[in-house]
Amino acid sequence: MAFARACSVALLGVEGVVVEVQADLEPGVAAFTLVGLPDKSLVESRDRVRAAVVNSGAPWPQKKLTVGLSPASVPKSGSGFDLAVAGAVLGASERFDPRRVADLVMVGELGLDGRVRPVRGVLPAVLAAAEAGYRQVVVPERTAAEAALVPGVSVLGVRSLRQLIAILAEEPVPDEEPEEEGRPDPMLAGLSIPGSGTAAGLAQRGVEGRPAPDLADVAGQRPARLALEVAAAGGHHLFLSGPPGAGKTMLAERLPGLLPPLTREESLEITAVHSVGGMLPAGKPLVDAAPYCAPHHSATIPSLVGGGSGVPRPGAVSLAHRGVLFLDEAPEFSGRVLDALRQPLESGHVVVARSGGVVRMPANFLLVLAANPCPCGRHSLHGSGCECTPATIRRYQSRLSGPLMDRVDLRIRVEAVGRRELTSLGAGGEATRTVAERVAEARDRASARLADTPWRLNSEIPGHELRTRWRAAPSALDLAERDMDRGLLTARGLDRVLRVAWTVADLAGHDRPALQDVAAALQLRTGVSRGAVLAGESL
Repeated sequence: MAFARACSVALLGVEGVVVEVQADLEPGVAAFTLVGLPDKSLVESRDRVRAAVVNSGAPWPQKKLTVGLSPASVPKSGSGFDLAVAGAVLGASERFDPRRVADLVMVGELGLDGRVRPVRGVLPAVLAAAEAGYRQVVVPERTAAEAALVPGVSVLGVRSLRQLIAILAEEPVPDEEPEEEGRPDPMLAGLSIPGSGTAAGLAQRGVEGRPAPDLADVAGQRPARLALEVAAAGGHHLFLSGPPGAGKTMLAERLPGLLPPLTREESLEITAVHSVGGMLPAGKPLVDAAPYCAPHHSATIPSLVGGGSGVPRPGAVSLAHRGVLFLDEAPEFSGRVLDALRQPLESGHVVVARSGGVVRMPANFLLVLAANPCPCGRHSLHGSGCECTPATIRRYQSRLSGPLMDRVDLRIRVEAVGRRELTSLGAGGEATRTVAERVAEARDRASARLADTPWRLNSEIPGHELRTRWRAAPSALDLAERDMDRGLLTARGLDRVLRVAWTVADLAGHDRPALQDVAAALQLRTGVSRGAVLAGESL
């Protein structure tokens, strides 16, 4: 009997579990059996591995071969086990010393010609290996930079199985031709967020070759610009309502630029999610800017919150983690899809249960909803130009349910920009960089106040703490309490007004919310003017 083992990683959502790949050779009729709860794509690895080994110049063992994946209770899917299976089989057949692969973690797909192909989820796989105590990994050459982001791990990137065999057998390493320059990576080409229509649905602060969107490009819209500033400073969700062409999408696209730079830990966390989703751009293994995700209104629940057949994959809410999720034409989304956002909005993560397992994926994002005032988009306070009936308008606006809207802190009416504002010099106002500096200062004030707590932003603080530990100035809540008595605010709504008031106070440099800060928060929450609170360029 000949035996060898190697290691690989099974991904459950964005978390990895190290799997021991055991190969056993016994005398008998030549056969290849794969056990250990593999899915269909993994079962097909038998043919891929056999062809890759033979085409790499190594003999295929003509014996009874059993490959076991342990622990057997963990669902295993995908082609990323190919390299480990080949290594274990070749070790068992003594093509090289089996001890060379015993503690080696290998992740990669094999082509029939022996080429090592990239797979999704290399970063979370290597992170899981490092947490389990493994210090050496083998990955496809094109994902070596992604794997090298994990500290304390030695990464070997190979182009083919022939190279790996030569390295393990201590033989001269053959030179392999790299992929043709400019040839699209099949793991990345044409990918988009499910339901988004194009790959442009996901972007960082700037696209290669294009300048990052700047807030100075937006003409007029002072209340909406101030709402963006408050949303970025406190992590508050935002609803923009207004006619087509008023600038709702422009405003949403500029929100990621107001967010503070990502820390190293946040970048790795986001990159792991994008790696599993297959959204990492070629040549850029690390996501270093807040993501921006804008799925199409035809998106399904699995594409938005995660799911799919077998082991669930991350959806748009996870791909927007630490960034912005923008739902344009929000009433056109399915009601079930919109209501599915309620859990991640409250908890900052999403739990998806499927037959292939239950996974927990991060989903801490800023939600921006945009909607026209009516189906035709021409309804206004003056009622001119709109052909929709009152019943049609009510039905259209009611598609955004009360429980969902109750979780949205800021609600702004975006009016159409006039000719004078559009053509006058300096109509754009402040640039993104200037506003981002104020946002960073406000976040610093909040961080100092919340230093010894589990919360980072004002939007995360429980209402009980706001009412007892961090109280507003005396009589500051008179307006809010009056609205609550009239039924204009729920208990959750009052808590959210308090959170926004703290953010307004942080932007203004106040020690705690005063009456004008609460009034500004109420105006941002209800859309009802409370005076000239938001008339200036700064709070």
